[in-house]
Amino acid sequence: MIGRPLRLVATLLSAALIAGCANADAGPQAWHGGRIFLATGNTTGVYYQLGGGYADVISRHLPGYEARAEPTGASVENINRLSSGDMEIAFSLADTAADAVTGRGAFDGQSQPIRALARVYRNYTHVIVRADGKIDSFGELRGKRISTGSPRSGTDTIAGRLLSAAGIDPDRDIQRVNLSLPETVKQMRAGSLDAMFFSGGLPTPGIKDLLAEAPGMFRLLPAADLVEPLTARYGSVYTTATLPAEVYGTPTAIPTITVANVILVRADMPDQLAYDLTRLLFTYQGELISVHPEAANFTRESGAGTEPIPLHPGAAQYYRGG
Repeated sequence: MIGRPLRLVATLLSAALIAGCANADAGPQAWHGGRIFLATGNTTGVYYQLGGGYADVISRHLPGYEARAEPTGASVENINRLSSGDMEIAFSLADTAADAVTGRGAFDGQSQPIRALARVYRNYTHVIVRADGKIDSFGELRGKRISTGSPRSGTDTIAGRLLSAAGIDPDRDIQRVNLSLPETVKQMRAGSLDAMFFSGGLPTPGIKDLLAEAPGMFRLLPAADLVEPLTARYGSVYTTATLPAEVYGTPTAIPTITVANVILVRADMPDQLAYDLTRLLFTYQGELISVHPEAANFTRESGAGTEPIPLHPGAAQYYRGG
């Protein structure tokens, strides 16, 4: 039987060998020690689901790297954490990322050192009201209790801009609260809120659950007619589309505002790593589709269209076929 001192030595030697193998796998060029953290969004949103799928793809198919998806308050928080070095990859709405590049909006004159790997699927703005609240238009949101999404999120940004476009001061004319999607859904069910905003892919799990569990209690408010004042002020990042009736079982399709999503990294990420991370998105896109169907809604051709957010040079090389 091995005595305690010998067992300790054996354990230490084994640990050293394992660590040595791990370091050998990572190679001398492994960035940030081979650890990649992905900033995603609320746990019942599409960012979190796809981020988890992407992290799994990275961990299984990029030798020397291990990735993990982290739940967050989404776009603004994600970019701030990416810029600070707390995260290596971030999901964001394109309008928030454009603000970060130009140093406007939530970024208050401070351009952020970010670059894009890809433009992916687009988010649909969900404006949900209580069916018994007699809210038939944006103007009737005035004075209501409304969740505009998590603090420092892309949803909160879009909600404020939409309300302003409708002539409503989001900080004075409504009872504005900033809640995560799970908490917003909880408060909507409890009757503590009259309305909510959320920008997400289709379907957004938390919203699907809310509408399915209480048929007829809530409905989606059209928002597409606000696109002109939005584009006049913020440019072409905003477009329109319809929420198909079959997605949430609504009586009709709902016209709304859409905005693309982008996957971001820091400008100082090594070119080869950015190239590989971009390549994985498309090489293993089928695996991402199995996680959430929105992963089917981008191509190599559309992925490069990240303007006004600059592509990372490594990503640009991938799209050029290098």
